[in-house]
Amino acid sequence: MAYTPSQTLELVSRAGARKANTKPHLVFISAVVGGCMVAFAVAAFLAVVTAPWYQENAPGLIRMVGALIFPSGLVMIVLTGSELFTGTTMFTTVAWLHKRITVLQLCQHWFLCFWGNFAGSLFVILIIFGYGGGFDHSPYKDQVIATATSKQVVPSFHQIFLRGIGCNWLVCLAIMLGMQAKDLNSKIIAMWWPIFIFGAAGLEHVVANMSFIPLAIFHNTPGLSVGLYIWKGIIPSCIGNIIGGALFCGAYFFWFFIYRESEIMVDGTYYNQPQPPATAASDAAEKGQVDINMLHKNPSSVQMRKPTATLSDSDTN
Repeated sequence: MAYTPSQTLELVSRAGARKANTKPHLVFISAVVGGCMVAFAVAAFLAVVTAPWYQENAPGLIRMVGALIFPSGLVMIVLTGSELFTGTTMFTTVAWLHKRITVLQLCQHWFLCFWGNFAGSLFVILIIFGYGGGFDHSPYKDQVIATATSKQVVPSFHQIFLRGIGCNWLVCLAIMLGMQAKDLNSKIIAMWWPIFIFGAAGLEHVVANMSFIPLAIFHNTPGLSVGLYIWKGIIPSCIGNIIGGALFCGAYFFWFFIYRESEIMVDGTYYNQPQPPATAASDAAEKGQVDINMLHKNPSSVQMRKPTATLSDSDTN
């Protein structure tokens, strides 16, 4: 069983509202953890595709192998509830279109997630793998340099921008499909394949590039500098990711599935509707052991009472 598309978009909207109303320091810390997880996935990807013979004779095959590994980053983020900048462009856009958050809340959440992801990515990729020496020697160092050159030095600004649109379109689609599934295995499978496509196609993800490019700068890649990374890396991929996540995924699916709907019930509740009382407490109330009015007003203060004995015919005689 799975949620319908309309129910899934309702869940996306509720999640976006919850994220935007979370305390800023908690959002930032969660985003730091999210950036760390992406960096671990990037490191695994670089290690797997370091295969000189295959890079020379079967580059598509080795890229496919790397793409099969890369979705592990998003899976870890989603299953642990961590924040990802590219994902929140969909969540908060849908919540804003649903009039559940303000533009200021949306922008604040994007800001915190972006810099939190950046901090986490730099910590893992530069401290753990950079100073840790994980890619210091050939052929791993050569692969780091070659990957960054093909992603940052060779392509033009508009190419990186367009690849960014397609990338986050797929990333947000993966997140949405994962939310549509109800069991753990289905969630992982649903998220895996869109990310596999983005990895195999060589699209540009601004948070993943927070690991790919700084590691290459750390290893003195020719023609690559911090200034070039900001101008040709962060700016075009970030704008492209925002368009892909907010417009191509969030706004489109909101308009198509829930724009015309007044209220959508998910798991028996509407948005902001209190959760129904616990089944056990309700059963007890039906047996006369709980004051049902008190249960609805203040469940924590419910006092258990013994059921009142009923009068039998023999007692009335």
